[in-house]
Amino acid sequence: MQGTKGLLENFSHHDKLSITVNENCAIVLPEDVLQHLLQPHKLSFYCFTFMDRGSATYTADLQDITISDSQLVFGLPNQIFVNPPKDKDTLDYKVGFDENTLALLPHSYPFLVNPLNSNRITFDPDSKQRVKAIFSILFQLVHSPRKQKNTEIILAHLNSLLTEFNSAYFQHENHGTVSNPKLSKYIAFKLAVETHLTEQHDVQTIAEKLAMTTSSLYSIVKDFSGISPKEWITNRLIQEAQRKLQYSTLSVKELAYELGFNDPDYFSRLFKKSTGKSISAFLADLRDLSSK
Repeated sequence: MQGTKGLLENFSHHDKLSITVNENCAIVLPEDVLQHLLQPHKLSFYCFTFMDRGSATYTADLQDITISDSQLVFGLPNQIFVNPPKDKDTLDYKVGFDENTLALLPHSYPFLVNPLNSNRITFDPDSKQRVKAIFSILFQLVHSPRKQKNTEIILAHLNSLLTEFNSAYFQHENHGTVSNPKLSKYIAFKLAVETHLTEQHDVQTIAEKLAMTTSSLYSIVKDFSGISPKEWITNRLIQEAQRKLQYSTLSVKELAYELGFNDPDYFSRLFKKSTGKSISAFLADLRDLSSK
C-alpha cells in the first residue's frame, strides 16, 4: 500500500498553492505519479472528479463508487483510494489540494466531513452548468502562462466550487441544508468521534459534550445513518482498522492498542463480527487483490 504524502507537490500546478486542476486530462501527469494513483493509495490530500460525460468507477475504502454524467466523486485525506484508467470517451474535470490550501479559504464546508457517508454528489442541470463554468475558469487561472498567478482569485473560485459541492451534497441526500439543527448536531457528533477516535469514548460522554441527552443523540444519529451512535463509533473504528491493515505492518495486538482497545482478542472478535471476515482472511483477500 502506497501513501501520497508529498505526492501532490510532484504535480501541483501552482508555485505557492498545493493545488492541481485538470480539464479532460489536458495536462498529462508524470508517468510515475499516474501509476501511483492507479493503485490503492492512502490519500494525504483532497481530490475531486466531476464527470461531464461518460462514466467511471472509483474505489474509496474498499467501496466501489460509479459516477456518470453530472456526478462527482471525492476522496478525503486518510481514505484508501483507487482511480480508474482514463477512458478516451469520458469528459471530466479534476481538482486536488491539501489541508494548507483549504485553510486559506474563508468558509468551512461540512460535506468534507462526509456526514452522510456518501463520496458521490449529483448535480441538477443548473448547478452542473455552474460547476463546469467554475472548473473551466479555475483551470485557466491555474495554468495561466504568467509567472505571477493571482492566488487570491484562484482561492475565490475554489471557494465557489466547494460551496457548490457542499450545497449539492446535502440537497441530493434529501436531508436539507446544513442549517438544519438536527443535521448540525449529527455533523458535530461525527467531528467529536473523529477528533478523539481512539479514546473509545462512550455515547453518554459525547452527548454531554454536545449538550444533548443520550436519547436525543440516539434519535439524530439513527435518523441520518440508520444505526445507533454506539454502532456508528464501532463501524468507524473498524473502518480505520481496515485502512491501517492496508498500509501498515502492525500486528493485531499493536493495531488493537493503537485503536484504543485494551483487549486484542475482543478487537479481533469485533472485527470479524463487523466485516464477516477474520483479520487474517481480510489480509489474504488484500494480497489476492494486489496480485491481480
